[in-house]
Amino acid sequence: MRHMKTGRDPAGAEVTIRLARPSDQRSLERLAQLDSRSTPAGPVLVAEVDGELRAALPLGDGGPVADPFVPTAPLISLLALRAAQVHQLIPRAAPTERARGKRQLSLATSH
Repeated sequence: MRHMKTGRDPAGAEVTIRLARPSDQRSLERLAQLDSRSTPAGPVLVAEVDGELRAALPLGDGGPVADPFVPTAPLISLLALRAAQVHQLIPRAAPTERARGKRQLSLATSH
């Protein structure tokens, strides 16, 4: 999966939707702490605004994690839309095969 640049919001900020990388772990932990939630695990989509992580959505189980001090509802909507697109790429098969597909998707896009 390539980065999904959504362009600039009305305030002029650049928004990027992408898969989390290992280097995002600290930022994900910070977001989870700010939101009083657990750090998302497994493949996770993230929303960046001007290069700063503002929201995340696990592709498996779990709800969104977002910075409660800035408006993030539109980012969460974008993450949900992209997650739906990603889920369509994964064949509907047995749970074990579906998990393997997610892992392959994650490995293929972690560059």
